[in-house]
Amino acid sequence: MPDSLPPHSTDTPPPPDGPSHERLQHPGARPRYISEQLFGEYTEVEIQHGESTYRLRLTSLGKLILTK
Repeated sequence: MPDSLPPHSTDTPPPPDGPSHERLQHPGARPRYISEQLFGEYTEVEIQHGESTYRLRLTSLGKLILTK
């Protein structure tokens, strides 16, 4: 499988097209992200959490895998 991530960059990538999340209808609801907006044309994205970087991968069966 070819590498699905672009070369590492310190620049913040542009936000995906359209709204980045949908707010549920009741007050205090957590944001809901649409996976197609997170992944765009890629099958893998990086998530920076504190000092750690996590990889979120979309499998060929449409499942999500999060690894550190």
